[in-house]
Amino acid sequence: FASILPLAAVGALVLSFLRVSPHANAVTETDTSDARPLAEIVTQPRFVAALFCTVGSYALMSFVMTGAPLAMVGCGLSEDDATLGISWHVMAMFGPSFFTGALIHRFGAERIVAIGLVLLIGCAAVALSGLALWQFWTALILLGLGWNFGFIGATAMVAASYRPSEKSKVQGFHDFVLFGSVAFSSLMSGAIYNAWGWTMLNWIVFPVVALCFVALGTLKFVGAPKS
Repeated sequence: FASILPLAAVGALVLSFLRVSPHANAVTETDTSDARPLAEIVTQPRFVAALFCTVGSYALMSFVMTGAPLAMVGCGLSEDDATLGISWHVMAMFGPSFFTGALIHRFGAERIVAIGLVLLIGCAAVALSGLALWQFWTALILLGLGWNFGFIGATAMVAASYRPSEKSKVQGFHDFVLFGSVAFSSLMSGAIYNAWGWTMLNWIVFPVVALCFVALGTLKFVGAPKS
């Protein structure tokens, strides 16, 4: 907590050099004449597939990450080992963001999401293969990478499913569903770990990822445009 003080000071110093255009604070009216009803937007195949993938990738990340430190300590590893494992996981979550956008631009959001889902499967497979320290850490790194590609790719799909005049209501609906699901998955992680253990936590990854793949696959049949 003491480190927050100098970090906040550094952040304030950096922001002090920011120069915002006076037009940025001007109140502008958004043309909503072409805005469609929310129900019409959120029932589009592309939005539905994107929602499945954002919720699936984020909820699984929260679900497995919450249970991992409990499982590590429960298997006799130290709290320091668990802490370092989460540190590697967080770096894997956000480190690739420097180039994830470029990959989406080059290969398309759907392919990047698919890679993220495969990485989530890899996370569960490694976690189920054993209880050694390297297996926990590797699983957590794959979990972070899978979240990055899966979630960022899927949010790009969400952004491509609405018009500028529809942005606020669509993102509000999406975020409500997303973070409600993430909160529920985090809550259930401890309950499932307590009842059935670390193995069951990881088996649950497979059906959720399968549903996301099915949602992505439907886009090929409905002819949805690629981002």
